[in-house]
Amino acid sequence: MGSGLEMCRRFYRDVVGPQVEVPHSAALLGRGSEVLGFDDEMSTDHNCEARVLLFADGDLEVQVPPEFEGRAAFVEVHTIRDYFRKQLSFDVDAELRPMDWLTFPESILRQHTAGDVFHDDLGLQAVRDRLAYYPDELWRYLMLVAWWRVHPEMNLVGRVGYVGDELGSSLIGARLVHDLMQLCFLLERTYAPYSKWFGTAFRQLSCGPALEPLLRAVLRAGTWQEREEALLAVYAAVGELHNRLGITEPVTLGVEQMCGRPFKVLWGDFIGELTAQIQDPDVLRIFERWRVGGIEQVRDAFWRPADRRQLVELL
Repeated sequence: MGSGLEMCRRFYRDVVGPQVEVPHSAALLGRGSEVLGFDDEMSTDHNCEARVLLFADGDLEVQVPPEFEGRAAFVEVHTIRDYFRKQLSFDVDAELRPMDWLTFPESILRQHTAGDVFHDDLGLQAVRDRLAYYPDELWRYLMLVAWWRVHPEMNLVGRVGYVGDELGSSLIGARLVHDLMQLCFLLERTYAPYSKWFGTAFRQLSCGPALEPLLRAVLRAGTWQEREEALLAVYAAVGELHNRLGITEPVTLGVEQMCGRPFKVLWGDFIGELTAQIQDPDVLRIFERWRVGGIEQVRDAFWRPADRRQLVELL
């Protein structure tokens, strides 16, 4: 099966573009596996149309055939400003503040910086470039809170297993796998997609092929002791990725046993090193009030674009 993105590019080139004689931009972005480049044969069973998003400053009409290359065909027409207001509840003419970044769902940022721009008279790519990735100090904040989620949970894999709750231990281990994978996306400055494609996108990270067997060992572990050893290996590998980036002084890793208990935790002061580098007063204020990270941590309660404004006020 050919790429859905390439089909949409041909649809614009052969059908839509020749009809538009006014300044405009055209793209495929937003929803859809083909936007992320993950579409396959199964993707064609629904919502995998030949489609183009057209952006213009005035009314625009295009004659669209019912089908193109055997797929249903349609065109959406927007202004750039109204489109991003609808998708992100954000005015593209406004300044991007830390609280804006933290209330944009990461998967939605990926959807709108993936895909492609087919034609651009109106500056659509410039908006995408602004959203390309988190500003440096906010990136560090997100990494430190990601480490913060990992550290308190590490010893619980053993503590829960110690009382015979292997199901609970494996559940905590699986959550740690997810959080360590999220750290890898951050370390590689790559937005993580939503859950359907989270693992697929992880494998495309430069660290993915080496880390996947270590992560799978955590999920396959049958006892808390095996799970603990597997997690130590993952933590060490992710810590090495951090040190290799050189974004802080090298962090020394060491095995600790809290209160002398028989549970091993690998520890490195990534949080302290990253915190020391944050100077932006707005980011520091958020760090003091909201050691949670992005909207993904509360998205079950705040899932609509309009809800973003409530979170902005909170931050």
